[in-house]
Amino acid sequence: MQVSPPKELSPYIKHYLFLDSKETDIQKLRLFSDGNTGIVFSLKNKLISDINNYKVKNYLPSSFLYGQLNGFKEIYSDKEISLVIVVFQPNGIYQLLGIPANEFQDSIISIDAILGLDTLILQEQLSEQNNEKKIALLNQFFRKLANKKSIPNQLLINSSLDFILANKGLFSVKQLVEYTGYTERHLERKFKECIGLNPKKFGNVIRLHYFLKLLKDKSEATNLTTISYDAGFSDQSHLIKEFRKHTGISPREYLFNTGKLANNLIKTPSSVLL
Repeated sequence: MQVSPPKELSPYIKHYLFLDSKETDIQKLRLFSDGNTGIVFSLKNKLISDINNYKVKNYLPSSFLYGQLNGFKEIYSDKEISLVIVVFQPNGIYQLLGIPANEFQDSIISIDAILGLDTLILQEQLSEQNNEKKIALLNQFFRKLANKKSIPNQLLINSSLDFILANKGLFSVKQLVEYTGYTERHLERKFKECIGLNPKKFGNVIRLHYFLKLLKDKSEATNLTTISYDAGFSDQSHLIKEFRKHTGISPREYLFNTGKLANNLIKTPSSVLL
C-alpha cells in the first residue's frame, strides 16, 4: 500500500509504503536506486544484509536509513516481514537533517544514530498499531522534525529537479547550466550536497524509471526496442547495459518478475541454503 503524506510534509516526503510478506523461506530482495532516499522500519523481524556459506547471518538494524545507491543492494529475509518505508523526495533528507546527502551515499545506517532515541520509541509504537494509526504517528514524528529545522534555500535544486523530471532524465549538463545560469561545478556541488548524486547520475536514474513506467504501461504490440528509443536510449543494447548496471538484471527479467514489492524493490531467486 502506498500513501501520500499531508501537504505540509510533501516537500520532504514522497510517500509511505506498507509492505508485508508471510513467506518464511529464504527471500532475496534487491533494492536499487529510484532517485530517492528512505527510512525502513522492519516491524516483525529484522532483515539480513548478508548470509555466508557458513550460514552466519548479518542482521540489519530494525530501522535504518538508506542513501542514494550507485547500483543495487541485496537484502535477505527468512521470516515474515512487515515493512514501513518512508520514501523521501530527492532532496528531502538534506532538508530535514541539514546533513550533506552524499555522506549517506551507498550506505545503510541505523536510524537512531542519525535521529536519536525517539526513533526507537516510534519503531515500538508503529509495531503496535494498524496502518491508519501508523500514518498518524509518522506524520506527527516528521512534522515535529520539520518544525525544528530551518529550511535551506532549495530554489536552485527545486528548479533543476523540475527541469530534469520534465525532460524525463534526458538532458545534457550544458543544457542544465544554460537553464539555471550556474556553472557545472556549482551544480555538481549542490546536487551532491542536497541529493547525493551529481546531475548526470541522477538524470540516468530518472530516465531508467521513465523506461520502467513505459514498460509497465506497454501494450502487447509494443516491443522493447520502441520503448528504448522512447525513453531516450540510443539502442536496445545501450538500454540493457544501463539497466543491468542499476538493477543487476535485464529488462525482460524485471518485466516477468512476479515478486515486485515496489518499483525498486523486487524478489530475486536465492541460491543461499539455510
